[in-house]
Amino acid sequence: MFNPSLPYSYEGDAMRIRYIGHAAFQIVGSKNVIIDPFLHGNPVAAELEGKPDLILVTHAHGDHLGDAVELSKRYDAPIVCMYDLAQHLRGVNVYGMNYGPATIEGVKIVMVPAWHSSSINGQEIGSAAGYIIKMDGKTIYHAGDTFVFSDMALFNELYGPIDVALLPIGGYFTMGPREAAKAVELLKPKIVVPMHYNTFPPIRQDPEEFKRLVGDKAKVEILKPGEELEV
Repeated sequence: MFNPSLPYSYEGDAMRIRYIGHAAFQIVGSKNVIIDPFLHGNPVAAELEGKPDLILVTHAHGDHLGDAVELSKRYDAPIVCMYDLAQHLRGVNVYGMNYGPATIEGVKIVMVPAWHSSSINGQEIGSAAGYIIKMDGKTIYHAGDTFVFSDMALFNELYGPIDVALLPIGGYFTMGPREAAKAVELLKPKIVVPMHYNTFPPIRQDPEEFKRLVGDKAKVEILKPGEELEV
């Protein structure tokens, strides 16, 4: 699931956003950033490429924390997560933070709220989050697992314009297509990529329906695991 021999290079050309599957993405630019690396146990996971520089985890659920600890230990890549979750991660370099801005390992990030739970084996651990990543002149928003909420409009106001928003559309645990389309209105991204759908039966959705609901509010890029988008 992780192949450091796969080509990884950045020489000032377009940033690439690779969809790994479920809510896992790889942002390939001047830094190699991985978000929510759920690989083992993920029936649709694609391979990651190159050695990660930073691993961002939105919350403690296994389909998001995933393989973060293993990857961090193997490649000495720091993990960024909510402070409470950081206290439970052993033997890794971890930055435990809370909602707000930071520059970590040369990457500018803002941890922002998400409306969702965060637990391991039924024990609630901290709060769920999303991330706004500013790198190479681009702004990427990964919503994590969340329902739509009106404060999303602040993300664009404070940190926009948002070049790409990565939004869950699966329903059941997160926003469905209708709520995610409303989130697009609030966030005003240039491009939106749907995620967290069709991994398992309860979150079965048609991304084309989401695209129809978004209409001309943003460009919708529907990626299959392993596909990527240049920005």
